[in-house]
Amino acid sequence: MKLMIAVDGSAVSTRAATFVVRLAKKLATPPTIVLASVDTPLFPGASRKLGAAAVARYHAENAERMLAPARKVLARAKLDVDEQALVGDVADTLLAAARKGRCDLVVMGSHGRGAVKGMFLGSVSAKVVAQSSIPITIVR
Repeated sequence: MKLMIAVDGSAVSTRAATFVVRLAKKLATPPTIVLASVDTPLFPGASRKLGAAAVARYHAENAERMLAPARKVLARAKLDVDEQALVGDVADTLLAAARKGRCDLVVMGSHGRGAVKGMFLGSVSAKVVAQSSIPITIVR
């Protein structure tokens, strides 16, 4: 089984990683785990002004901030993880990566650090659920 955990560095996305640890213990064979973060691109004008190296550094720092908490949870459980630091529209990029990677399940938090938070589901998780052909587990 191949699982993707979508994280943004929030406490809820760290709980998604904890959920996967508990799920992995129940499976007969250890799952393949993809830990994915998606950073939104900078405006084109800002990217040109800052330069490619600064933009790459900006996205790398954001990816590290998003991946680090979940990475610790998964490392404590001694699970092997393939990390993906992606840049693009969060929901669309996440779904494209899950399809391309042939993931069997995507696990994500109900809401995260986004500016607009829904009462029950964040805007990203709601969009992922609405557009996905892959099973999604939402962790609160």
